[in-house]
Amino acid sequence: MNLDTLYAQSVSVRYGVTEKKKQELDRLTQEVLNAQGSVEEYEAIVNSLTQKLTKLQTQLASAKTNKDQALSNKNAVDTVVDNAKNLLKNSKIVVTEITNASGNIKDTAVQTNSLINKLIYASEIVNKLANLVIRKKATNPLISDELITLVTQAQADANNAVALTLVALESVFTSQATTLESAAAAELEEEQVNTLYSLLTDGDMTLSQTSTTDGSTPATEIKNNAIKSYLYEAYIITEAMYNELLAAVNDTSSQLNSATASLSNAQIKLASLQSGLAAANAAALAS
Repeated sequence: MNLDTLYAQSVSVRYGVTEKKKQELDRLTQEVLNAQGSVEEYEAIVNSLTQKLTKLQTQLASAKTNKDQALSNKNAVDTVVDNAKNLLKNSKIVVTEITNASGNIKDTAVQTNSLINKLIYASEIVNKLANLVIRKKATNPLISDELITLVTQAQADANNAVALTLVALESVFTSQATTLESAAAAELEEEQVNTLYSLLTDGDMTLSQTSTTDGSTPATEIKNNAIKSYLYEAYIITEAMYNELLAAVNDTSSQLNSATASLSNAQIKLASLQSGLAAANAAALAS
């Protein structure tokens, strides 16, 4: 084998080794670029999810405040409804008792009036009897003074009885008037409490029709404008919004944790590839 042939073979071997190293460096460089792209992609995902999570957490805090306030309003209206219900019940009892008392007083007034009429009649009889006895005494000395004293006392007692019964009758009439005023006040209170209770629990029942575009008959809905209904509905809505946001926060947190783990793995892989490329470059330069 001559020298030219040996030189040609040597050049061919060196060229082959150099080309192989270049291909390996190109491969490692491309892997580094791919890994760098993955890192940047995961960084963008993590940043986006972090911003999304921060926004959702702010919305969740606001939703919790709204839900807690709605729950407080719901509990408050329950308390007010219970109090109004008890007040309405007591008002009905008071009206019933006053009505019964008014009836009793009316009966007492009728009986007292009948009694005083009888007492007046009896008093007139006693007075006539007393006057008759006194006149007879003037013409008949045999009538005893004791009898005169007795009929005179009976006359005074009859007059006193009439006077006292008149006072009693006046008291009955006064009580009747007071009872009527109390009954009117109690009935007004019952009416107002009943209105309040109805406003809280029943409200104004209104009809509304939903619009249609296909020419079909619109559906009729009954809307309850009761305060309790509004507050209950408000709590249901705010609770649903809170639960939806909570689920979104949990889901986004899970995505962020997964993306963060993927970013960490991508960064580790990039660092490893960069080290491998640096070592390969150093070896190529040294050869």
